[in-house]
Amino acid sequence: MAAQSEEIAWPSNYFNYFTEVEEHFQEARGTGLFLMSPLDWALVEAWKNAGVPLEAVLRGIDLALENWRNRKNRLQMVNSIAYCTQAVLNEAQVLAGVARPAVARKESPAPFSLDDLETYLRTNAAQFRQEAGYEEIATAVDRIAGDAAALYNDLEDLERRLTALEDKAIAIARSRQTEEELLRARRELDSQLRPYRGKMTAEQLSMLEKQYLERQLMEAAGLPRLSLFYLR
Repeated sequence: MAAQSEEIAWPSNYFNYFTEVEEHFQEARGTGLFLMSPLDWALVEAWKNAGVPLEAVLRGIDLALENWRNRKNRLQMVNSIAYCTQAVLNEAQVLAGVARPAVARKESPAPFSLDDLETYLRTNAAQFRQEAGYEEIATAVDRIAGDAAALYNDLEDLERRLTALEDKAIAIARSRQTEEELLRARRELDSQLRPYRGKMTAEQLSMLEKQYLERQLMEAAGLPRLSLFYLR
């Protein structure tokens, strides 16, 4: 555990959350290139949205894979970050149980440039404009892109704005989803999640299912994600 005087670096740690987890899991797994599945994406995003500290995720991955290596019977390779779920949640509880004095939050430079941000926003606006019924969202994203220079100084507020627009897009896409499409998505989720259900609580499963189904819904509709979490 870091010293009590440790400050939280924001926004770099927040927006590098996925990259850090992906690279750390690949390194800890020790088998070369690893491509995260849609379930992995949804799980990491669920942890991020739930406020699970990055440190807890990285430590949980290390512990889970260390325990796996110490097993006498290793019939299968660890092929999903979901394998590390219980260890990650245990580490999060450990960190949450350590009292730390309130400290001023340390601001750090954004992990992307203003030009990258503007390109990201314009590209997403164009994608929304190509899909009927999302013109209002496209216009709003274009407007945000036009104010990017000012908003770049408060990425936390910008993230809130983009997340709100993404929620509206998800609501529109969900209203157009057929019963068969939803059933197919749930079957795919159940198939991927089956080996790991015993490692998660009902609350954790509910959050993961929500993230997974929303991700699949946006992909099926051909819509981009707006959160800065996806600006890589």
